[in-house]
Amino acid sequence: MKKQIMLTATFVLVAVAAIAQTPAECVPVDGGLSLLVAAGVAGYSAKKVAEKKKQAKDNTQTNDK
Repeated sequence: MKKQIMLTATFVLVAVAAIAQTPAECVPVDGGLSLLVAAGVAGYSAKKVAEKKKQAKDNTQTNDK
């Protein structure tokens, strides 16, 4: 019980400290956002390529039997 109370208090204090900071002026969002989109597209493409390779491998194994 003490551990849970301490953990909750820690999260509350960290949240208050994060909210209390002043916002930065002119934060560039476009550069970071475009990098995140590019990484997402690359990751999704890699996943689809891996799925197609696995499906092709499974199809050749079933045809060989």
